[in-house]
Amino acid sequence: MYFKRKAYDKLLEWKARFSDRYAVMLEGARRVGKSTIAENFARNEYKSYILLDFSKATEQMKACFDDIGNLDLLFLRLQAETGVTLFVHESLIIFDEVQLFPKARQAIKHLVADGRYHYLETGSLISIRRNVKDILIPSEEMKIQVYPMDYEEFCCATGQNYSILRHVFDSGHGMGQATNRKLMRDLRIYLAVGGMPQAVEAYISGRNFSEIDMIKRQIITLYEEDFKKIDPSGRLSSLYHSVPAQLARGSRKYRATTATGTRGGARTQELLFDLVDSKTVLPCWNATDPRVSLADTKDFNRFKLYVADTGLFVTLMFIDRPSTENDVYAKLLSDKLPANLGYLYENLVAQMIASTGRELYYHTWEKVGSTHYYEVDFLVSEGSKLKVFEVKSSGTGKHGSITEFARRFSKHVKNTYVLSQKDVSSEGTLFFKPLYLLPFLL
Repeated sequence: MYFKRKAYDKLLEWKARFSDRYAVMLEGARRVGKSTIAENFARNEYKSYILLDFSKATEQMKACFDDIGNLDLLFLRLQAETGVTLFVHESLIIFDEVQLFPKARQAIKHLVADGRYHYLETGSLISIRRNVKDILIPSEEMKIQVYPMDYEEFCCATGQNYSILRHVFDSGHGMGQATNRKLMRDLRIYLAVGGMPQAVEAYISGRNFSEIDMIKRQIITLYEEDFKKIDPSGRLSSLYHSVPAQLARGSRKYRATTATGTRGGARTQELLFDLVDSKTVLPCWNATDPRVSLADTKDFNRFKLYVADTGLFVTLMFIDRPSTENDVYAKLLSDKLPANLGYLYENLVAQMIASTGRELYYHTWEKVGSTHYYEVDFLVSEGSKLKVFEVKSSGTGKHGSITEFARRFSKHVKNTYVLSQKDVSSEGTLFFKPLYLLPFLL
């Protein structure tokens, strides 16, 4: 089943503007749809293409790259091995899972300079040092991040009318209780299924939520297998599994020692950055001074982690049981789970912001004369100003942190928003928006 993906449009731009000077790399976690996007693009936009999948390439195929100095011979061997005819300036060669065969990635420099064909790479965990330590990383390589399907892509795939949300946003008015409930229930379906194409396909095919959950568990198992190749001790898997629990506790930062039960140290820090490189999690950095560039005040020692896909986050929440029953999903969809699930909606917001290509930032500071602290969940730069977001699971509740932030940094704040399941409203300069309108606030 083919889904319309935004990464495809970025590939079209690459082909039109940059393909004569750069190869393109589709970068992202396992199972986000990189290979499918690549092959559909090749099939639709080129006269012919060769797909080299290095997860199952034969030794004969790999041997084609032994003498990169003779490109005429390389292209003849590739055509002979695959049975595909290449046409100058009209053919694409795909290096799928290129991190498994670094020699092919290193050849990109010479292949692009040759200019006869275009080149597209896909890779998972490609930033991990062990995959690139012995090769020269080509500078002739553009990167396109592929994320799990965002809410717009999900709506397009499932036949929901996403454009109605734009009309709701443009109106600036609430839709009334009944319509808002319906739109929130639609969003909770995305919350539960997530944006991994296999899970979305299962949902469209009418599979029940227990079956969809099993598909998501299989994806998590794949991630765990990747983690064990990097860290056989299992600590990397523990760091990943710990994300929902740490968000549930409302910690000011992610604590690796809590996840692994060890004292931390340089090796644990290295594993944390391996986890971030895997694209399976989203780091949200503490910006120590929001009055200047968020990136310039990024605190590398204080950050939170979110799961890169909301559907996988839900599965991880219940991973301690053999399977997640349909009843649990039914309660989630009807908003009747008993626990305070503010952190679940926080993860959803993190994914929505990250899918636009933005880094995630938050800010925390001490309350004067108190052991407590203020915290705003997300900061987004727009020009020289900030959009500030606080996330609530149900009602709008108390919002002292975002109010104090707006007062403290008034010269630097463009808008402040409380995101929840409630309809549109406002309180002075503080805007209350339902979560499904977040994409239009970005």
